[in-house]
Amino acid sequence: MIQVLLFALALLHVHHHGGVVRAFPVPFSLLYRKAIIGSVKTLNSFEIAAFKPYAYYASAGYCDPSITRDWACGPSCEGNPSYIPVASGGDGADVQYWFVGIDPTLESVIVGHEGTDPSKIVPLLTILDIPLEDLDQSLFPGISPLIQVHAGFHKAHAKTALEVLDAVKLALTKTTYRKVTTVGHSLGAAIAVLDSLYLPLFIPDITIHTVGYGTPRVGNWAFAEYVDQHANLTRVNNRRDVIPILPGLILGYQHPGGERHILPDGSWVACSAHDNEDDRCTTGGVDDIFDADLTDHDGPYDGVEMSC
Repeated sequence: MIQVLLFALALLHVHHHGGVVRAFPVPFSLLYRKAIIGSVKTLNSFEIAAFKPYAYYASAGYCDPSITRDWACGPSCEGNPSYIPVASGGDGADVQYWFVGIDPTLESVIVGHEGTDPSKIVPLLTILDIPLEDLDQSLFPGISPLIQVHAGFHKAHAKTALEVLDAVKLALTKTTYRKVTTVGHSLGAAIAVLDSLYLPLFIPDITIHTVGYGTPRVGNWAFAEYVDQHANLTRVNNRRDVIPILPGLILGYQHPGGERHILPDGSWVACSAHDNEDDRCTTGGVDDIFDADLTDHDGPYDGVEMSC
């Protein structure tokens, strides 16, 4: 299955420094905005440690709802012992697992989403469903038609959107907090990013924070601009992980800002701008899929591996 995934990734990726023949045409309006050199800042130990609770939550996204409802999923749950469960769902096959609860330590409602398991065919096909498409106006009312997103991620998000919205509303009735934090790894990170745009449209008095691990590109340049302006997104990428360089820039995709990149020596840097081409950042440092390492995708993220 890993060999199949790598072959699929090869089909998805076109590096921004050179062209590759594509299997389908890209409309002129979706041609990529070239990655740029932005600023890079080294994080200190306190800044790195602040992400660990979110890594545990992203890891817990892989756990069956039957155990996240009781918050009894071993180390992934034990990493956030003050968490109060509210709801969990999904089947891990056609519908990604998700959970919603309250974290008194972070003073936030938490929304977690399951990532991609290459052994499960439906999530794999979701990744391969790569055309950009308009957002569903019933879920994203009033969003500009210039904003387009990955069709597969869009479909995966829609399958959990209404249940997650209801669960977040319920959680908010149980606390005075007005902050909602969405987290996930891989496909789960993509869904979490879409949640960061979706939830405030229906609960306008909240503030949103999103932390994604190994996040693929989710939408086009207009999407990236909208995320930068309306959401507080952090994307944590590990070493030479291949997933964050996919789908390729030339296919019309663009990352928002907010990258934190874990370098091969274990240090962390903050990379500004969209798809920062500095070689200490993912877009600049991982030239293509043959320069990447899929085993970096699951971590470790400051010691946390993405699994239940």
